[in-house]
Amino acid sequence: MKDSSFTDKLALLGGSKTINRPFKRYNPIGVEEVAAATKVVESGILSKFLGCWDTDFYGGPKVQEFERACESYFGVKHAITVNSWTSGLIAAVGAIGIEPGDEVIVSPWTMCASATAILHWNAIPVFADIEPETFNLDPKSVEANISPYTKAIIVPDIFGHPADMDSLMEIATRYDLKVISDTAQAPGAYYKDKYAGTIAHVGGYSLNYHKHIHTGEGGIIVTNDDDIAERLQLIRNHAEAVVGDKGTKNLVNMIGYNFRLGEIECAIGIEQLKKLKSLVTTRQRAAERLSEGLQGLEGLQTPIVKPGCTHAYYVYSMVLDVDRLGVSRDKIYSALVAEGVEGLTPGYANLHLLPMYQKKIAYGSQGFPWTSDICRRDINYNKGICPIAEELHEKKYLGYEMCLHDLSNDDLDLILSAFYKVWENLELLR
Repeated sequence: MKDSSFTDKLALLGGSKTINRPFKRYNPIGVEEVAAATKVVESGILSKFLGCWDTDFYGGPKVQEFERACESYFGVKHAITVNSWTSGLIAAVGAIGIEPGDEVIVSPWTMCASATAILHWNAIPVFADIEPETFNLDPKSVEANISPYTKAIIVPDIFGHPADMDSLMEIATRYDLKVISDTAQAPGAYYKDKYAGTIAHVGGYSLNYHKHIHTGEGGIIVTNDDDIAERLQLIRNHAEAVVGDKGTKNLVNMIGYNFRLGEIECAIGIEQLKKLKSLVTTRQRAAERLSEGLQGLEGLQTPIVKPGCTHAYYVYSMVLDVDRLGVSRDKIYSALVAEGVEGLTPGYANLHLLPMYQKKIAYGSQGFPWTSDICRRDINYNKGICPIAEELHEKKYLGYEMCLHDLSNDDLDLILSAFYKVWENLELLR
């Protein structure tokens, strides 16, 4: 990878950029999706849901076709489409029977909806720390955070690598907890011989525009539990107006919404699903090229894939040994951005440090639910409760968005050249 360009002055310090052209944006939408969407538009049936107990309660023909296709693809009994994965998480927390004041353990390293879906049902998020290699929930930290009020765990498969589901499901069985897999970023990844997202009591995938496959917005919930599936369908579509005529006896959390996905999106999703394997494989090959090219760079840890797992590489995640390098992560990030590397993220998230949790202000101005009688103990969101997550976010983690561009080998080589140029000039950054 080395050539004479590595002696050039860093762009950050006034030199020329390594990458001087834009990369092609990632876009898995093709002629098949255009034809499928056009056919729906021409049919005039853009949605066929009715918010009452009717033959159309479950949606139109494309909704049904997409759900059956997802059931077959992921090997599950039930797939339920929703208009976003945020909606899917809200529906999933409600469907497993969470009560006000129940505690649900979740990762601080995930999109904020993983935690706010808990608050939606007036339950209490409790944050456990993450593994330093995969950035997924650490089972030991999960178990340490279980209280008499814990009822569930929300488990993100962050960046595309599956969480340690054997350990987490064993903990859940021992403590009689439900598990929700938030596999928004890892569709098509494997945990042992099963798709990520299908091992928990309920799981699912995001379909919004910057994921591996997308329908603009949308989500897919998957489960093998008949009761959970029925409750997901009810919450998705105005449950309170349906349960009487349907004969549903269990009215817990039967507060319904319009979480319905339309016919156009499902027609696109049917075609996108056919491409998922090849799209994930493309990301994996790109990641392999990056990892091979970055081998040997001092103080840089490339993504780790645990035995029995595959990685979908929504994000190519790196960790910097800043003490060994003698340069801060933020300086290295700035130098790489100046060289033209687009899609880098310095740090990721620490949800427990968001103002909502620091101030304990959610519903209204008086601190509900934390200050109400339903919250049965003081919940600590102070800095320091998730030391691995916090240190990675503040000092060590550097991610590259793999679903931002349709990366050619030439593009990947330019990215590698930028990294080598920065590393060759680390002394100047010190």
